[in-house]
Amino acid sequence: MSQDISAWIGRRETTEAVLDPWPARALEASLDIARPDQAIGEELPPLWHWLYFLEAAPRSQIGSDGHPRRGGFMPPIELPRRMFAGGRSRFERPLTLGRPASQTREILKVDHKTSGSGELIFVTVGHDYRQDGALCIHEERDFVYLAPQPAAPPPVAEPAQPGRWRIALTPDPVLLFRYSALTFNGHRIHYDEAYAQGEENLAERVVHGPLTATLLAELVRLEARRRVRAFEFRARRPFFVGQAMTVDGDLGDDGTVSLTARSEGGGLMTAKAEVE
Repeated sequence: MSQDISAWIGRRETTEAVLDPWPARALEASLDIARPDQAIGEELPPLWHWLYFLEAAPRSQIGSDGHPRRGGFMPPIELPRRMFAGGRSRFERPLTLGRPASQTREILKVDHKTSGSGELIFVTVGHDYRQDGALCIHEERDFVYLAPQPAAPPPVAEPAQPGRWRIALTPDPVLLFRYSALTFNGHRIHYDEAYAQGEENLAERVVHGPLTATLLAELVRLEARRRVRAFEFRARRPFFVGQAMTVDGDLGDDGTVSLTARSEGGGLMTAKAEVE
């Protein structure tokens, strides 16, 4: 396949919204975080801005996989599968709940690559979040488009190396359903078992990459008790519903936190955070 989608580079759009506390409260409840409810005037935790500025594509414009049909903001890539591969966030100042804010997103880069499994296309999307005219967050997100996946045995899980801090949990269908609803994510691999296994040859329903990244960022925020200045992550292998997972972190002397999420089914995500 040789598809020229370079014309999409530079495509930009801006969305404005008031940061209602309700989505943050709902995520707080879904993650079983024991602290006072998110309220107007409070700071939004790192990565929780993913609950806002959501694309509300009409049902008539949804593809068979549950994503909005391609060719609107995202390029019309012909490869059938799409995954959230990773990202980098820089936090200049917190977003405040209950107040207006804006998001500007732009297609920054499109890369064609090949691997043993076939063609890959990476799309990097930049996001700038502003409030009261000031830049609060600069972020880049990497999406990868892939060829159909043949059925394969699950990867062998790597032994977890306990970190200084740890969260252990088993993602269940309710958590995945709630996160899909909170992020208005219709991708069927997260809630439709028959589709995930029958159409995409996955072992089970997939835990959202942003949800796993949020758990990594929460470990830093709750344990380090210091402001997160930067966060980057890479999704290496998927996590599946019903499989126990651990999230581990270690704080270095230079203020960098090394983070790893692993599951008994071979899921793997690595991350790094800078704190001050």
